[in-house]
Amino acid sequence: MFKTFKEDGKARLGELTLKRGVVKTPIFMPVGTVGSVKTLVPSDLKDLQAEIILGNTYHLYLRPGMDIIKHFGGLHKFINWDRPILTDSGGFQIFSLGKLRKIKEEGASFQSHIDGRKIFLSPELAVEIQETLDADIHMVLDECTPYPATHGEAKVSMQRSMRWAKRCREAKAKSDLAQFGIVQGGMYEDLRLDSIKALTDIDFEGYSIGGLSVGEPKPSMRTTTEFCCEHLPKDKPRYLMGVGTPLDIIESIGMGVDMFDCVMPTRNGRNGTLFTSEGKINIKNQKYAFDDSPLDPNCSCYTCQNFSRSYLRHLFVSKELTAQRLLTLHNLTYYLKLIHDIRDAIEQGTFQDLLRHHRGLWKA
Repeated sequence: MFKTFKEDGKARLGELTLKRGVVKTPIFMPVGTVGSVKTLVPSDLKDLQAEIILGNTYHLYLRPGMDIIKHFGGLHKFINWDRPILTDSGGFQIFSLGKLRKIKEEGASFQSHIDGRKIFLSPELAVEIQETLDADIHMVLDECTPYPATHGEAKVSMQRSMRWAKRCREAKAKSDLAQFGIVQGGMYEDLRLDSIKALTDIDFEGYSIGGLSVGEPKPSMRTTTEFCCEHLPKDKPRYLMGVGTPLDIIESIGMGVDMFDCVMPTRNGRNGTLFTSEGKINIKNQKYAFDDSPLDPNCSCYTCQNFSRSYLRHLFVSKELTAQRLLTLHNLTYYLKLIHDIRDAIEQGTFQDLLRHHRGLWKA
């Protein structure tokens, strides 16, 4: 299912064979929470060479609901996407609901953020939903440990997640779909190690590093990521959930991470913040009012090839929806090109040079 071809330090090139095709790694997965990458359509994503996208169990369960998904024979047919999809279990969304949710051994009970109705999500139901969606990769239900958390709090949370992981594995019915376990344990190495042992004893098709990018300092995120990579199996893909910036991605690939997702390129684009080969641009800035240059002179995306910074600023400050689409197109182009540049660097043995360049660019 997963094999690696080349390594440059700890960074590695690989291939992940899934139900609907082969995904090359390292990979960045655009986030399509409710079955749509905001402002884009599937043909856009294919033009950008997106190989896999992400959907969310929690949101899709609430809307449109499983009756509609079943009617269409799965999420792929419903959204007209014939490439792989990964679905998160909804654990992070339950975590983010705060006072609207209550976690106990059986699962998580919460109020819908849409209409307030009471919902109960068990590990078994999380698997059933994701198998109904027919997601090529689906995640176990976990409890996302908050930051900060005491050792005792993180231990209780992690151990519950491991029991839930086992229940998810036992509930799995579709052998042609991959299921990933999620490493928890807060910022504590002994708990992360216990979590990794519990998950590898169950033996999943891949492993995710969860519980990061939840408010912890950046050095703690990097240290925990590196520690987990050192102890996770070498013959399985490693997925760092919800991270992050371009520098986060390249630093983590240097530690051995293979897969990423983050809302940053799409959300930041809609809010007027752009990633370019020359650094970050805030298109709202008055200094771009008469700027006839493209967002990024080194970018081949539709936006950069056709429009000036001045025009894009005009669209944005005028609150035109076209601005959100054009800026999203650019940011996702940047992220996916970055992934291809990283792959090329690993292949050529120049990954460390690329890493140094981006450390300088993003002033880590």
